[in-house]
Amino acid sequence: MPFLEPVNAWLVSLFGPFGPLMAVGMLGVAMVLLALPALLTRPKDPLERLRERQRDITLAQEKQERLRRSQGKDKLERYSSFLEPQNEKEYSAVRLKLLQAGYRTHNAVRIYHFMQFALGLGLLVLGLLYALYTAFASETGLSTRSLILYTILPAAIGYMAPRYWVTRRQALRKEAITNAFPDSLDMMLVCVEAGQSLDQSIVRVARELRSGFPDLADEYELVSWELKAGKDKTLVLRDLSERCGVPDVASFVTVLIQSQQFGTSIAEALRVYASEMRDKRVMRAEEKANTLPTKMTLATMMLTVPPLLLILIGPSIYEIYVTLGGGVAGAGGGIP
Repeated sequence: MPFLEPVNAWLVSLFGPFGPLMAVGMLGVAMVLLALPALLTRPKDPLERLRERQRDITLAQEKQERLRRSQGKDKLERYSSFLEPQNEKEYSAVRLKLLQAGYRTHNAVRIYHFMQFALGLGLLVLGLLYALYTAFASETGLSTRSLILYTILPAAIGYMAPRYWVTRRQALRKEAITNAFPDSLDMMLVCVEAGQSLDQSIVRVARELRSGFPDLADEYELVSWELKAGKDKTLVLRDLSERCGVPDVASFVTVLIQSQQFGTSIAEALRVYASEMRDKRVMRAEEKANTLPTKMTLATMMLTVPPLLLILIGPSIYEIYVTLGGGVAGAGGGIP
């Protein structure tokens, strides 16, 4: 071709006699490199495209949820390193205590320590202001003992108040779960013997216990949610034992886990354990009844013995006082 002759002559003058051949080879290599990605790229599987789309939607939803939480959640996250224990053991202990008290939110530990800090500091400032006001109003000033009493004592009360509240709440919740647990076992036994599975019976018992025993109903409902989410049943039951913190529930969880591992009848295990729980509840009631006279002894002595002594010995003491007083007065009158 006439238009290729100048190009051919230029290639020969530049690379020698093999110039055109080298140019053709380099052009071929370039075309192969350009066409290689298209040859190696396979069309995506429709199922894979669907999975990627679902993954993108899930990531977008999680991002929106994190954004919503960051906008509406507590403002204490930036101070988490200061408000939360850095030791994993201490954090776990506080977290477990709050769970047993009924506080399940993810920022419960942070709020707990913030309340301790805020109440302690707030009452310290109020006590200091009151101490300064008292010092300015008084002419003699304020002693060191009074200053400590007005400042340190309110701060200590404010710092210990959340801990006392959580401890009290934990004890009340454990007591409520202990009192409700035998009835829940009886109901669960009825459901299992009626043909329902253990998961279905837990859901039904949680629904029936809601009006009378909300604490135990919440725990059963949380167990049903975790089971529906696909969590291992053994882990779910052990978490239930840790959250409740009641020895009866821990023993019941052990019975269920052993029944599941060895393949024994759950209904029979429930029947035996429910009977034991009923007997144990009766024994607890008898124990409280037996300790009642001992507890009433001190009150009885304080409220009964002093009036009785006053009635029996009071007139005699008064007569002795009058007699001795008259004799002393008479003897005094005879002295010159």
